[in-house]
Amino acid sequence: MHSIKNWFLLLFIFVSASFNAQQMPLSKAAKISILTCEKGNELYSLFGHTAIRVKDEASNLDIVYNYGTFDFRTENFYLKFIKGNLQYFVSAYPYSDFYEEYVQENRSIYEQVLRISAPQKQQLFDALNTTLFSDEKYYTYKFIDRNCTTMVVDKVNETLGEKCVVKTSHLDQTYREILFPYLESHFYENLGINIIFGEKVDRNGDILFLPDEFMESLKTAKINQLLLAENPITLLQSQKIVFPKSLWNNYYTFCIALILLVVSRKKWLYSVYFILTGLLGIFLLTVGFYSFHEELLFNYNSLLFNPSLLFVVYFFYKNNFKWLKYSVIFNFLCLFIYLIILFNKPNFTQFIPMILSSIVILIAFCRFEKEKRNGITIQKKSSE
Repeated sequence: MHSIKNWFLLLFIFVSASFNAQQMPLSKAAKISILTCEKGNELYSLFGHTAIRVKDEASNLDIVYNYGTFDFRTENFYLKFIKGNLQYFVSAYPYSDFYEEYVQENRSIYEQVLRISAPQKQQLFDALNTTLFSDEKYYTYKFIDRNCTTMVVDKVNETLGEKCVVKTSHLDQTYREILFPYLESHFYENLGINIIFGEKVDRNGDILFLPDEFMESLKTAKINQLLLAENPITLLQSQKIVFPKSLWNNYYTFCIALILLVVSRKKWLYSVYFILTGLLGIFLLTVGFYSFHEELLFNYNSLLFNPSLLFVVYFFYKNNFKWLKYSVIFNFLCLFIYLIILFNKPNFTQFIPMILSSIVILIAFCRFEKEKRNGITIQKKSSE
């Protein structure tokens, strides 16, 4: 019955807003709070989640406004996500449904009630409802600049008329350093993210874009010299489950795979490896021109995943020893520059196995070239 009443209240709010009627008034006892959800084990949930809760017991109202909604049925979903023009939108539904979702996912929920005046609560509530039926409902998702957390931060600051909520943690760290611990138990996801992200994530992380950081900032945020939010309370405590360490998703399997590649000494396998890394390098160099995600621009990982590796393979099979040598030297120079750039990055250790593998395989191609050249010379002499 409680859920049914909530849905009727939601319907009332939506109909009122859609006809530009007077917004539903909140009672003086109404509470508006920020919900911070614990990170999950799936890729989409690794960084947690932020939402806004409006609770008014006098009206039996308990609604969650969620800025992290998207539709998998969107045409060309993945292409739009890569391009950076995928539309996310704000949705509203009963808190009971929101709570049950996190019970099912076994993720904790923390709440910080905002200490704002009744007029400010009404203003924020009205603004949220207006957003549902305006162009503001949809927004272009950006991993750092515009997500479920930044949208809530902006909405709160906008309502208060001043920038009360500001970043207070990890002020001396880059975005890459901030993100790295979130992925420590997901090696290949971490590797993939660090491959595709370029120069922007190595800048100082001054944007408040993660749920945990938002929760920490709210602990000290002030308005009129008073704390903006109450201390966090736990609404849902996840059951701690110790998952066995993955047998494949770890640094050791990555190193073993590269070691097996190197010791194989198979020309075709080396060639396939360089072709794949070279094609990936072309993607890294060009995706920044296609995508609106600034995180993908100026990706120095193309020095490792170097498109010129394709020339190494091509000149080797064409027996063009002169240009093979030039291509190998060029790649050694790129790897040297890459090592200098990567040296103080948190992902340095991640990429060392690939750097060493590339060096060994480049040397191997030079040896293969020498053997092939000697073989051609012997063949010529025997024919004479």
